[in-house]
Amino acid sequence: MRYLTLVRSLFLASATLSIPTAVYGLDGGGGSMGSAPSLSVPQVDAAAEYRKGVDALQAQRYAEAKKAFTRVLGVAPRDANANYLAGLASAGLGDLKAARRHYERAVKSDSSMVAARQELGATYAKLGDTQKAQGELASLNAMAEKCGDSCAKAADIKAAVAAVNAAMAAGPRAMLQTQPGLLFAHAGSGDRTYLEAVGLINERRYDDAIAKLEAARATFGQHPDILTYLGFANRKLGRYEVAESYYNQALKVAPDHKGATEYFGELMVERGDKAGAAKMLAKLERICTFGCAEADELRQWIENGPSDAS
Repeated sequence: MRYLTLVRSLFLASATLSIPTAVYGLDGGGGSMGSAPSLSVPQVDAAAEYRKGVDALQAQRYAEAKKAFTRVLGVAPRDANANYLAGLASAGLGDLKAARRHYERAVKSDSSMVAARQELGATYAKLGDTQKAQGELASLNAMAEKCGDSCAKAADIKAAVAAVNAAMAAGPRAMLQTQPGLLFAHAGSGDRTYLEAVGLINERRYDDAIAKLEAARATFGQHPDILTYLGFANRKLGRYEVAESYYNQALKVAPDHKGATEYFGELMVERGDKAGAAKMLAKLERICTFGCAEADELRQWIENGPSDAS
């Protein structure tokens, strides 16, 4: 990946600032990825609507939050974070059945999402569905046993088990949590997390980078830059189907994203689909009227095969 070292050094130089400065030089398949997510303006409303929804939820403006997350889900219907937050907004509005549906979708998309399992179990209890509440409690207990006392999610899982137990004891009178808590940081923190992920990718620490990118996605939602790097990191780990899914998600929210288009084309080359890669190159040539680094790089991949630099 071109220029990641430059990005890393620029980030470290500005680390003492309260607001991260824009980062230039990340044209190595990054498209609009040359600046931190809160400073770049992708040609899509999904990330902006997500942030609007988080702000409204924190202010307990539940109807406004629900509208924002509904728009996000129109673009990314299976996004776990957006479904979880839409569930919180629905719960705040007193619509427990809608909240349940959203929590179920969140858990289906990400079975390890502790917060969604907690709220789903509590919502089942509130609706009087004891059997399903017990099912969620069993899942949380299984996660706790596997996690032990020292894993990163240990405290969260323990709190979730206690919350579902309390909700089941209270039954239909159970109180539901409708605040996002510590899961969603402010934009400046999200930027720092994103740039840390870029640094980890530069160091080829892809699993660590993925964890940071997922944390950034909790702040920014379906931001195409984050989705593109999630695709890149998974691709480097040989998870081609996962990578393809992230590239498709990025291109759904930002159809002309140069970075996602280039990297998707590179993935196609790696999988032997040069015809598909050629289509991605043709798209880049249409987007980049006067040429661009992304098109040049993909052209080299198609002609010469994969490069260690990308």
